[in-house]
Amino acid sequence: MSITHPQIDDLLDKTEENPFLLCSIASKRATDIHNMLHGQHLRVMAVQDLDDITTVLSGKDSIGTALNEIEDGVLSYNQEEFYETLSSGDTNN
Repeated sequence: MSITHPQIDDLLDKTEENPFLLCSIASKRATDIHNMLHGQHLRVMAVQDLDDITTVLSGKDSIGTALNEIEDGVLSYNQEEFYETLSSGDTNN
């Protein structure tokens, strides 16, 4: 698997050329998106047939959505908090 769009160089430009930061931001957002879609899926299944929900969830790629949000500038990070966390060694954030 490779990233063709958005371009990895464009994504790294948004995250100070730090691949760890890029992966962290994208994975946290992708998890949020996945959890949101899963919750919607369960709610819809409670009131509709399973066949109806497949059109709602089809084509939803949480990682791709997160990467597109980073590229578009919709998703970012708090630079001050990031460096503060790094210097304190706290990895629970």
